[in-house]
Amino acid sequence: MQYVPMSLNDLYTGPGVGFESPMEMLEACHGRVRRTLDLMTRLESHLAEHGITDQARSASSDVLRYFDIAGPAHHEDEERHVLPRLRSSGAPALQVLADRLQADHAAMKEDWQVLRQALIAVRDGNSVEWPSALTRRYVDRYATHLEAEEQIAFPAARQDLTGLDAAAMGQEMAQRRQQKA
Repeated sequence: MQYVPMSLNDLYTGPGVGFESPMEMLEACHGRVRRTLDLMTRLESHLAEHGITDQARSASSDVLRYFDIAGPAHHEDEERHVLPRLRSSGAPALQVLADRLQADHAAMKEDWQVLRQALIAVRDGNSVEWPSALTRRYVDRYATHLEAEEQIAFPAARQDLTGLDAAAMGQEMAQRRQQKA
């Protein structure tokens, strides 16, 4: 397993993307979600082949850090700023999508609690029966979810988003993270 550790700086911003461009920041977060899901998938393969190693423990820590910190913050960003715009659009298809995305967040949170326990065991050097079927379901749900957000939800949420709206959105997102730090 080729392993490149993530830093805390990787959790919230990317090159040139910050709270001043909140919709772009949400999209950039999706790249980090995909990389972290890929790391978790590679970790599963690594564990099957090599067992618990220092690399596996470190990778587990990185996956935990992302989905314990950045993942919930990202979902809250969407629930506060994207889903309400879809619901208030007047378009039934967007309203249904908002409900589906919200339900996805709840299902992901529930699945994460089980995956989290397996990752904690690996991080702590304890053997674990890896929840392979749950991992696949989690990764597949995220893939479908991210695609719906990128192809439909985010473009719809950007419609009529003024500069003032975006500034307020970015400010709220930044303040919420500072309060939790």
